[in-house]
Amino acid sequence: MAAVQLQIHLQEQRVWEHNFGLRNGQEGPVIGKMFGVLVVQAEQGELGFLAAFSGKLAGSNHHAYFVPPVFDSLTEGSFLNLGMAALTQLNNQIKALSTETPTVGNQVLQAELMAQRKLHSLALQEQLFEEYHFLNQGGEVKTLRQLFKKESGKNPPAGAGECAGPKLLQYAFQHKLQPLAMAEFWWGQSPKSVHWQHGHFYPACQEKCAPILAHMLQGLID
Repeated sequence: MAAVQLQIHLQEQRVWEHNFGLRNGQEGPVIGKMFGVLVVQAEQGELGFLAAFSGKLAGSNHHAYFVPPVFDSLTEGSFLNLGMAALTQLNNQIKALSTETPTVGNQVLQAELMAQRKLHSLALQEQLFEEYHFLNQGGEVKTLRQLFKKESGKNPPAGAGECAGPKLLQYAFQHKLQPLAMAEFWWGQSPKSVHWQHGHFYPACQEKCAPILAHMLQGLID
């Protein structure tokens, strides 16, 4: 019932515009999206549900009807925005040098800038991993890096922490809501790399969500 209500909302709302590839004449690239619902119970006993989308929707992390992200990387003046601006500047310098007449000095400077860009990118990614903090029902908090290091000994993949499931559970725990049931469905055209079907339900992904959900669902499932 919660999923159907969300799907009706997606069909009827006109506040934001996102090209799911379902209507003719829409502008911009076609980007299907995974959505999720979480049925919850408040401390007073009332039942309701939360809704979330994976990644960004219509270029934003925030829309009415949906829970916020675990960490908002689009905040103006954030370390990520400033860091990306610095990367853009380095890229422009490297590109400018590549168009000049090759000299030993230019080649040395270009190599130095490329090494600087790599270090800056890695540092930015490392800091981003530390900004995602995930709760569970017991109030235990772990970072994205901690969860993936424990599970696989590797760094998290790109986009980890941005899926609908973790967003829903995070909001529920932050607001003392008891999770009861969760479901995720695909809305829009399927990307070429996978074969998701519009309106069909799918389990949480293993690559990005398994270590996160294993922590967040402690005490809720066996």
